[in-house]
Amino acid sequence: MNWITNYVRPKINSMLGRRTDMPENLWIKDPETGEMIFHKDLESNQFVIPASGHHMKISAKERLKYFFDDGKYEVLENPKVVLDPLKFRDEKRYTDRLKEAKAKTSLEDAILNGAGTIDGLPVIVTVQDFAFMGGSLGMAAGEAIVHAFEVALQRKRPLILFAASGGARMQEGILSLMQLPRTTIGVDRLKEAGLPYIVVLTNPTTGGVTASYAMLGDVQIAEPGALIGFAGPRVIEQTIREKLPDGFQRAEYLMEHGMVDMVVSRLEMRRTISQLLKMLLKMPEAEKPLEAEILPPAVVNAEARPQA
Repeated sequence: MNWITNYVRPKINSMLGRRTDMPENLWIKDPETGEMIFHKDLESNQFVIPASGHHMKISAKERLKYFFDDGKYEVLENPKVVLDPLKFRDEKRYTDRLKEAKAKTSLEDAILNGAGTIDGLPVIVTVQDFAFMGGSLGMAAGEAIVHAFEVALQRKRPLILFAASGGARMQEGILSLMQLPRTTIGVDRLKEAGLPYIVVLTNPTTGGVTASYAMLGDVQIAEPGALIGFAGPRVIEQTIREKLPDGFQRAEYLMEHGMVDMVVSRLEMRRTISQLLKMLLKMPEAEKPLEAEILPPAVVNAEARPQA
């Protein structure tokens, strides 16, 4: 019997009052440098680590909150689809995996659509949430993306899409792959109407998503360090039996080789896209020119931090 743990400590706690447990996510470790960052500082900096500029994954809801003016937007309800058309089961039933993903993310599927403004410009924004089954594209996600294009056409608004996906959802088989041409038609219809379509490639964007709507934007923007490609680097190395170049399939490498137009920090994403939209819509030019390069991470303003 440990008398310090079981007797002394409870007595001290009872005299001083119940001690509040410290939250597990109070400090977050930088994957690149190992530096520990206070969670509130990271949150106020849009989850971009100030020292290294490393962009951490964020949820679809956080993405929309940071992107729209004053964090205000209208959520576009996703169309309803059959949840498990193939009655798929591997280690778990597909329906059980969907329930777990919904409980984890508070989303109906991997896509969240919002309507609002950036710098006063009305836009439609589509975001893939990687936390929902790896942002995989199934029938529900495909319908949601097509719905976003339809709303953009009806309201005559540009569409900005933030891609984050591992590819097609295997639990839906060919029905998942059918979403690739459907979403591509949505892109074509938007462009025929003369409305801008801007894609932001986040970490990671791979598989069939990269082979369809994620690479069809009028302008292709990537977040720093994002992994972008069809097959993964390990699969490619095993196939061609050669060592790949350093940084292969990362945003910076792809920009140097012409696959991506710009690599832009999340902290400058709103300003950059606002300027691009003004150019594409032939509106008055912005004061500052665009820079097709990685922008340095901003220093967190202590006065602007949210209250704990």
